Amino acid sequence: MKYKLDGINYDVNIIKKDNKNSYIRVKEDKTILVTTNYFVSKKYVVDLLERNQSYLRAMMAKRELEIEKQKSFYYLGKKYDIIIVPSYDHVVIHNDKIYTKSDNQLRKWYKEEALRIFSERLDYLYHKIEETIPYPKLKLRTMKTRWGVCNKRDNSITINTNLLKETIDKIDYVIVHELVHFIHFNHSKSFWLCVEKYIPNYKRIRKSLKE
Repeated sequence: MKYKLDGINYDVNIIKKDNKNSYIRVKEDKTILVTTNYFVSKKYVVDLLERNQSYLRAMMAKRELEIEKQKSFYYLGKKYDIIIVPSYDHVVIHNDKIYTKSDNQLRKWYKEEALRIFSERLDYLYHKIEETIPYPKLKLRTMKTRWGVCNKRDNSITINTNLLKETIDKIDYVIVHELVHFIHFNHSKSFWLCVEKYIPNYKRIRKSLKE
């Protein structure tokens, strides 16, 4: 079915299960997903969407921003225009433009930059931690739902390569977050107090990373 919100028609997928409650989710492509009970009518779903228009507007705005970010090229919190120059043998940044020979060259440069910057920030932040923790191995991976992962079994932290699009304070927060998991392997009050010890404004940064 379709649902019109602020003059725009959105696809609605209805999944019926043996649920007591109904749930709304907006997918990455801005499709509205409604999970509800087998016996719920189409009218009920429409009424449910009507009652949750504020939530839908907020989620559509968030998805639109995500789509725009994926289309654009961001590096350390700044948006750049990509200029292809076949004669360039390396990537050059000047003002708000990045000059590169090809998309392949740019992707390779991006991965190298992610490794370089994340390694530098990890080393700097590790030596600020007063508690005794192992020096972790750094792994990079593109992830859809997480900025970082701590693995105590092999003493490693994995950082989302997309984090290179964000500012240094956000990169630092994610790295500290994962380092503190070597002290508190949970999200208890003690964990957040330890994060705050090293990133006093972590709440603001954490909120901005969710937007």
